[in-house]
Amino acid sequence: MLGHHQKRNPDVGAADEPSSESAAVAADYDARVREQQVPQRVKVSLIATVKNEADHILPFLDSVARQTRKPDEFVVVDGGSTDGTLEALQAAEGLTLIEEPGANIAGGRNIAIAAAAHDIIAVTDGDCVLEPDWLERLIREIDAGADVAMGAYRGLAGDFLETCMACANLPDLDRLDEAAFMPSARSVGFRREAMELVGGYPEWLDIGEDMWVNHRWRELGLDMRLARDAVVWWRSGRPTLGNWHRYFSYARGDAIAGMYPGRHTIRFAVYGGALFAWRSKSLLAKCLTIVGGFVYAAKPLRRAMARLAHPGDRAKAVLVVPVILAFLDSAKMAGYLSGLIARSRQALTSRLRRPL
Repeated sequence: MLGHHQKRNPDVGAADEPSSESAAVAADYDARVREQQVPQRVKVSLIATVKNEADHILPFLDSVARQTRKPDEFVVVDGGSTDGTLEALQAAEGLTLIEEPGANIAGGRNIAIAAAAHDIIAVTDGDCVLEPDWLERLIREIDAGADVAMGAYRGLAGDFLETCMACANLPDLDRLDEAAFMPSARSVGFRREAMELVGGYPEWLDIGEDMWVNHRWRELGLDMRLARDAVVWWRSGRPTLGNWHRYFSYARGDAIAGMYPGRHTIRFAVYGGALFAWRSKSLLAKCLTIVGGFVYAAKPLRRAMARLAHPGDRAKAVLVVPVILAFLDSAKMAGYLSGLIARSRQALTSRLRRPL
């Protein structure tokens, strides 16, 4: 049963002086139990959805090929790539390619899961690079009885701005809390029954579908275990307009799905208070907002100090990281407002369609 474990009690049925016949039966039983308890290699289907990942697809495929624990099956759904991604996948060996133009991420994942032959599913994304032991360490938690294995991810950075971007939005692996962590679908594994319990990924949600599933799993009380050392590297990119739209979309999905209202409310309150302080004539209020800003940026700055080796880069990061945080927060606030408007329109349309 999902979320539950049973352990055999060796004292049950024990006798002080067993007869030779009962001892033989017991020995035979124990031998059969031990045989059944020998770990069997579970079969795993690895799935991924891609669209226009030409710059990243070959490193991704290479990292899959280098896994210490090979997937028993590799299913990739292409959502309509036009940049050469599809051709790279068609030329690759060892994978099942499904072309589904127009499918969103949730739809693509559901298609891949339906096509998968095995009941243990591992999920990642085509813009990632997997550590060689990622699948091995991820599936170890499933082998141990978990319903969901929550892998981790780190920022793949090639220069100063990419490093600052990764430090601004990705937490430290050693600070992840298993009881509260919500895994990304770029690094997660689960039993097929776990996904069936929540009805699959929500195809009505274009982005944030993995977080929606996480919330349902938490509500159901499934056994979700953190595989902290099952790591994928994710390209968080630079603070560009494209990345602004990415975080806009994340927050928009939160609002449409009704996720993280408290977190977003606090963000609006903090920036609203800072704006009020800077419009006031109080020098103290303005100084407090500056201090508060650096307190807010303390953890990302600590990560940047640890990752940046050059003293000059560290000095620049003191200014750049808080700016990136504000850049990302502006995207999240705009996206959340957009999502609230979209959700209100959906609710109004639904009411108007109801029969009188």
